[in-house]
Amino acid sequence: MDILQTIKAISNETRFNILEWLKHPEEHFCPQEHMPATCDFKGGICVGSISAKTGLAQSVVSGYLVKLQKAGLLESRRSGQWTYYRRNEEGIDRFIEQLKKEL
Repeated sequence: MDILQTIKAISNETRFNILEWLKHPEEHFCPQEHMPATCDFKGGICVGSISAKTGLAQSVVSGYLVKLQKAGLLESRRSGQWTYYRRNEEGIDRFIEQLKKEL
């Protein structure tokens, strides 16, 4: 994990907010009705729902989500035409531990 890349990823207020919202997605997003019942990606929220909450274009939000995923803070799953994102709790824990060691 590149700690500086991760810090840069969360240094943007909207990206930081997305991580916060995804901590408790049921409080911040409508149910993901288009997610198939067979999909085992609990807590996953589609890009469109995240885009609507931020008020930003879906293309901008997609870029933000990819940046957070590359930093190890999110994971994604594609189901049909939808891509869902959720927090990568293991990645977040690794980042926190590494940050503690380095600072």
